[in-house]
Amino acid sequence: MSSQKSVAGDHSQLSSSTKPLVLVVDDDEDLLQLLTIRLQRAGFSVATANCAEIALSKLSQIHPRVVITDLKMKAMDGLELLGEIENRYPVLPVILLTAHGTIPDAVIATKKGAYAFLTKPINDEELINCLRNAIKISVSPTNAFTHNQSDNRWRREIITRSPLMEALLQQAELAASSDASIIIESDSGTGKELLARAIHKASARAEKPFVAVNCSAIPENLFESEMFGHAKGAFTGAHKNREGLFQQAHEGTLFLDELGDMPVSFQAKLLRTLQEGVVRPVGADEVSVDVRIIAATHRNLQEAIATQVFREDLFYRLSVVTLKLPALADRREDISLLADHFLKVFKAQGKISSPAKGFSAGATERLVAAPWPGNVRQLANVVQQCSVLCRQELIPESLVVHALNQKQQGLESFADARNRFEFQYLSNLLQATSGNVSQAARLAERNRSEFYKLLKKYNLEPADFR
Repeated sequence: MSSQKSVAGDHSQLSSSTKPLVLVVDDDEDLLQLLTIRLQRAGFSVATANCAEIALSKLSQIHPRVVITDLKMKAMDGLELLGEIENRYPVLPVILLTAHGTIPDAVIATKKGAYAFLTKPINDEELINCLRNAIKISVSPTNAFTHNQSDNRWRREIITRSPLMEALLQQAELAASSDASIIIESDSGTGKELLARAIHKASARAEKPFVAVNCSAIPENLFESEMFGHAKGAFTGAHKNREGLFQQAHEGTLFLDELGDMPVSFQAKLLRTLQEGVVRPVGADEVSVDVRIIAATHRNLQEAIATQVFREDLFYRLSVVTLKLPALADRREDISLLADHFLKVFKAQGKISSPAKGFSAGATERLVAAPWPGNVRQLANVVQQCSVLCRQELIPESLVVHALNQKQQGLESFADARNRFEFQYLSNLLQATSGNVSQAARLAERNRSEFYKLLKKYNLEPADFR
């Protein structure tokens, strides 16, 4: 096993929780070793990778404060790595190094979001100062990583160990520090309101009201009255003055769930309120309001704009920051964690009186392999159903199958899920290496003969990727 790691270039170091972790990426082994020594002497913890592909793999497991990468590398170069990091971890600073530094390279790197662009030979003082400045603006790792738990009260109800979620929460924490409007995009059942509440708790408005409303639950003819309020006698049934949701959320946060279902007739009035900071209750004079808007939708608002059921100007006013909450199927490492959490919560709330204390190995495999179209909400329902019916300490696989209501049809087995992953992983490797089997085998940490057997198993031809 150690020889495979050596071939693949796995040089990661165990980090101290008190030292900022830096990931260094370069295909020059000597330079990797030299930079590791220099950075460790300067008080940093260091992990290394000798290619961009391994660096991306490491980023799903470790959580560095800064990435330092060479520009010129085989297969994926430093600019391509920068682009991937920007997509997956947009708040992670990247410093580019090159012996071929040119003004065009620096311009491209800056446009792509690089924190800095340094040329070789590396000036130690310049690099260390650059690193320290980058760490000052980077978001500290959180929760199970190396962040002080007292700083995480705002996100304490969000249960995760997923790198995708961690990257999202870093963005959310940065967005919370401003008053910018936010749109949360995700499928139903992923926890949009939970994220919105966490952002509110992390903001300067945390001690003020958080008011949530589901736009799809309000009849169109009552929308203005619900949102802006009304005066006594303004219409039939208005027996007294009533504050609207905007006034209730004054100086706090108003969460507009299912924004895409907001009536077109109300959208212009909402836009005016956001622009001018006033509402006009039905039958009354204007009232000033100070409200931060967080909106959420499972609909494609760009399509809604194209079909003229959502105003483009309102969309741009609300989407100063867009956060994409991943589906549960994209954060499978959280499934068993969430299932155990829900089981404890239901027992603590007295909703179940079952002896169940956890899930059997088979039950856990079923949970992790399930498609979860209903996301976290569906998982909570399945856990509650299983625990109610369970009469033993470990919930068996049969109860999970029953709760999922799959009857074995459409339920992907653990073996099928593994095969699907292997096929996709091998395809991605061949794509990244343009069908170079030797290079792909090294990245997979497998010898050539074993790698060829895997390709044969899935009928993959390296020539198809050249």
